[in-house]
Amino acid sequence: MMFLPFLFTLSFLFFSSNALDFCVGDLNAPQGPAGYSCKKTEEVTVNDFIFSGLRAAGNTSNLVKLAVTPASSTQFPGVNGLGISVARIDLDVGGRGLMHTRPDATEVVVVIQGTLCAGFISSTNKVYIKTLEEGDVMAFPQGLMHFVINVGETQALAFSSYSSASPGVYFMDYAWFANDLPTNILHEITFLDPDQIKKLKALLGGTG
Repeated sequence: MMFLPFLFTLSFLFFSSNALDFCVGDLNAPQGPAGYSCKKTEEVTVNDFIFSGLRAAGNTSNLVKLAVTPASSTQFPGVNGLGISVARIDLDVGGRGLMHTRPDATEVVVVIQGTLCAGFISSTNKVYIKTLEEGDVMAFPQGLMHFVINVGETQALAFSSYSSASPGVYFMDYAWFANDLPTNILHEITFLDPDQIKKLKALLGGTG
């Protein structure tokens, strides 16, 4: 009766010893759709699994008064292939994360300091919006447009986790107004006044 458990233990050890435990990204190699190729195991160190870049606040001296400090596979090679990454989000008073999507990841944000208004829009155009206080957590499903705004009277801090080592980001405002898509075309597809379009293009660096 003790023979079968013994065989099970041996088989587990055999297969686990041949499994690939991790794939630390080789940042000197090109990044493909599946991430970076694996660094040689003998070159992997504990430092590949450590990232200290989230200790310090990001620079919020910009148009949106927000800084996102990512710890994805590009900065944190140990998460390559693990389907997870994190980021630090600093927001000055009035800071905002403009409407955007994460095409490759679901996001979970936890408020560490301050008060945020956060929300997302479903594919049926239903809006889910909530004021978040310290300790609150909210999920933004993969691919859906979402935003955060610091509605408090102090600087806000949050941390996000993503279900991808390389979650990607797509900002709607920049996609429309930070390029050379002609104003007359934008007018036709958005119903916005051409003067307003030109103003937004000037604000975000677009032309046309």
